[in-house]
Amino acid sequence: MKVLVANLGSTSFKYRLFDMTDERQLARGGVERIGSSESQCFVEIAGRRSELITQAPDHAAAVKLCLQQLTDPESGCLKQADEVAAIGFKAVHGGRISGVQRVTPEVLAAMEEMSLAAPAHNPPYIAAMRLLGEQLPDIPLVAAFETGFHATIPEARKRYAIPTEWADKYQVKRWGFHGASHRFIAERTAELAQRDDLKVISCHLGGSSSLTAIDSRKSVGTTMGMSPQSGLPQNNRVGDFDIYSLPLLMQATGKTLEETLETLASQGGLYGLSGGLSSDMRDLEQAAGEGNQLAQLALDVYVSEIRRYLGGLLIELGRLDWLVFTGGIGENGAEIRESVCRNLADFGIELDQAANQEKSSGERKISTPGSRVEIWVVPTNEEIVVARQTQQCLTG
Repeated sequence: MKVLVANLGSTSFKYRLFDMTDERQLARGGVERIGSSESQCFVEIAGRRSELITQAPDHAAAVKLCLQQLTDPESGCLKQADEVAAIGFKAVHGGRISGVQRVTPEVLAAMEEMSLAAPAHNPPYIAAMRLLGEQLPDIPLVAAFETGFHATIPEARKRYAIPTEWADKYQVKRWGFHGASHRFIAERTAELAQRDDLKVISCHLGGSSSLTAIDSRKSVGTTMGMSPQSGLPQNNRVGDFDIYSLPLLMQATGKTLEETLETLASQGGLYGLSGGLSSDMRDLEQAAGEGNQLAQLALDVYVSEIRRYLGGLLIELGRLDWLVFTGGIGENGAEIRESVCRNLADFGIELDQAANQEKSSGERKISTPGSRVEIWVVPTNEEIVVARQTQQCLTG
């Protein structure tokens, strides 16, 4: 079975194609600037990259372009397009519908109900899924919701202190996100340790960040809540925020609720803390090294919030076996990892400074020989998780 895993933006379509017989990646590619007169289509197969400038008026046209490249007689890896058994989507928020689902009108309706909670994610996925369903009816579409991995979190850690009706009727709960990444870490750490009872804290740190407590491969607590805006400070999204500040800000600035929320979603996070300098961790670390105090403040707040949540999740687990860093910052940010682990020896967390500073890539242990908690860097692979879930959905 061959599965194409899609990652959608409002004007982009990116994919990876897997042969699920051995989970081998056959190709990666995508289309940028969808809707433009000069859309950029690319594909990489066996290390060879080819590019094409053409027109892709919508996501369905973009998928067709990609399938044409994949079936090219000279450079493609497929004989015909119907070798693609399904398209799997790393869907974000379905509220009352979660887990892994064939895309149906009911699934799309559930996603629409949650669009206000995931405004940057749900609308482009809904539009593209609907269009693909209409124009490519022979290819099954599967939604693997990010919230699904967190279904095992105890109810006491899901609920806000709000009227029960709001939770039951309007789905206002702590749902959690980055499910594909945390699921990969849960499965991979169990394989590496050869244990199914491992207690892990997975730190997915990147443009969007979250921590998840994992007990025996299951999520038992996470930092994100009702929306991907919550939890840790994101690159330009606010993270945790007191909602009673909203009326004060609206009165002081004259902005509407929609305008205020847009500011929090686009000018908050690391970008806002740094005074609009940058949302990129590399820029902030360089500026902080040159004495920029706001850049340093952004780094300090980010690390402080990670440590605050780390402590809470550790208490919930009762014991910690592995601390794992993943995501763009987690995998490459040696200084962030060092700051997060600083002075935690009394909790059994001891970082090996030399191992942490090594520029190697891939999976590696970075704790000292005497550390009770093993500290690891494990590159995530969200796409293979979605491919596996898509295959399981189709085969039952």
